[in-house]
Amino acid sequence: MTVVRPGDWLVIAAGLAATVATAASQWGQAAPAHAQVRLDGRVVAELPLTGRHRVSIDGALSSRGPTVIEVEPGRARVAADPGPRQYCVLQGWLTRAGSVAVCAPSHVTLQLTGAGSMPDTVAF
Repeated sequence: MTVVRPGDWLVIAAGLAATVATAASQWGQAAPAHAQVRLDGRVVAELPLTGRHRVSIDGALSSRGPTVIEVEPGRARVAADPGPRQYCVLQGWLTRAGSVAVCAPSHVTLQLTGAGSMPDTVAF
């Protein structure tokens, strides 16, 4: 028979508090307001997520075709890209503020911005 000691209850309570805090920070974000499109690090388009938009960007691989960004209410995606691996297209619809799709060969990025948005990842 196992006996639960007072210290065990303290560890259980701390674990539950950490779980609740993590869940609140992940799901408590504000909705994104704009889709920001960058080419070589400079903003080339900022589209509101309140309507439907379709933008073609001539990136570094423009001889193969443009990168196409689609925006619908509350979400955005890279619909087409001339890059060989299609990672940014395969990411699908972005719906959270701070989400980023990077088309590295084309030098095009799509990021959703809004109140309290933070980047998905940061690399140096």
